[in-house]
Amino acid sequence: MRAFAAIALMLWASTACADWRGDVGSAKLVGEGDFSVLGFRLYRAQMWSERVPLDYDERFALHIVYTRGIKRERLADTGIGEMKRQASAPIPKDTLERWRTDMLQAFTDVSPGDELSAVYLPGKGVRFYAGERMTGEFDDPEFARAFFGIWLDPSTRAPTLRKQLLGVAQ
Repeated sequence: MRAFAAIALMLWASTACADWRGDVGSAKLVGEGDFSVLGFRLYRAQMWSERVPLDYDERFALHIVYTRGIKRERLADTGIGEMKRQASAPIPKDTLERWRTDMLQAFTDVSPGDELSAVYLPGKGVRFYAGERMTGEFDDPEFARAFFGIWLDPSTRAPTLRKQLLGVAQ
């Protein structure tokens, strides 16, 4: 029984102390930039990776520090809207509903200064953090690609931010 308790405590401690930075090892800042709508800055985004240029065969992290308050429902609905807009073919309704449910689980309402992060897990999916706390991990590579595509796809609504995140000279 003591051995089981010790193992459980070690697993809990390693999970409690883990954060998004630990998921990307020795990653370095690739690029960063602000996202604004109608002149109002909503957040500062950073892209972290061990490999430059960014590669979907390697782990990387998107880290966002918010400058405005936004409800998690709004974050999820905006994300779903962008994924639908960027899709090359219609995404089935049940898939979109599952993705929205996953985002609602992973996201929190944000206030100025709050941080949300997402780590791309190649061939597996995505892991989300609110601050330093893991809020969800989803084994769905299609969801992960669609989610990160909001910022990284060439058809993004924020092409300047995309270039900044990818470290591309302007």
